[in-house]
Amino acid sequence: QVRVVESGGGLVQAEGSLRLSCAAAGNIFSINYMGWYRQAPGNEREMVASITRGGYQTIADSAKGRFTISRDNAKNTVYLQMNNLKPEDTAVYYCNVNYRSSSFAQISQVAWGQGTQVTVST
Repeated sequence: QVRVVESGGGLVQAEGSLRLSCAAAGNIFSINYMGWYRQAPGNEREMVASITRGGYQTIADSAKGRFTISRDNAKNTVYLQMNNLKPEDTAVYYCNVNYRSSSFAQISQVAWGQGTQVTVST
């Protein structure tokens, strides 16, 4: 089993900053990519940013220029630095981990964290 734990959410005023962290632990041989998703009330879950083991990043248009994703492969940890936050960034942010459990595993698995609330006030 793999456990994914997010931290760093909270309440912040518009134009403020937050840094989210996500650590994965457990039966992990290697991690292909890690990412952040968010879900606001009444909305579907959407991808915010992802990063591969080699550092290739995908950033949602709504986050470009404001959010930065980074990763520490040695610690199986991914970070999301969020600057210039807007009220529309308010959501529960989830960490997603795509991993292999062994060198023999031919299929990758996905694990999700429980989510961390980010609330941006006006």
